[in-house]
Amino acid sequence: MAKPDKVGAVAEIADKFRNSSAAVVTEYTGLTVAQLTTLRRALGTGTTYRVAKNTLVKRAAENAGLDGLESLFVGPTAIAFVEGEPVDAAKALRDFAKDNKGLVIKGGYMDGRPLTVEEVGQIADLDSREVLLAKLAGAMKGNLSKAAGLFAAPATRAARLAAALQEKKAATSPAAPADDAAAES
Repeated sequence: MAKPDKVGAVAEIADKFRNSSAAVVTEYTGLTVAQLTTLRRALGTGTTYRVAKNTLVKRAAENAGLDGLESLFVGPTAIAFVEGEPVDAAKALRDFAKDNKGLVIKGGYMDGRPLTVEEVGQIADLDSREVLLAKLAGAMKGNLSKAAGLFAAPATRAARLAAALQEKKAATSPAAPADDAAAES
């Protein structure tokens, strides 16, 4: 018979799986409470980092309809449930793991499929959403500037041509009568 606290924990973890845009499974062997607190702060407000028992997490993943994660739930397991930007959380986990060898990224889950450690690393290497939007805006602005230049080019050419014709006409026209009178005296 299941204990009510364990049933509640499984339901809570299953809800976190369902409501998260991504989840990253880690091993935290040898990390102190202070280091875990530092990690939670680095992850920010959009990510919840939870230590959980493997049996409860396996049941919660099954309840949430997630397949292919069973092999990740071995040893001390903690899961980063990402509600916001997966790139930011993956970067924070990767950077923390570089400095703290006790944190090992096992894999993850995003967009309906399991992620390998390499895929989590690739997500961490991506630019954040804000940076990508800024790059897109810059590219669009550049293209609009090019288009404006192309649209203005015919008018500019026509103005230059008119100025050149006027200069040529002035250079080839006969001397004005005032100049002739001055030459005769």
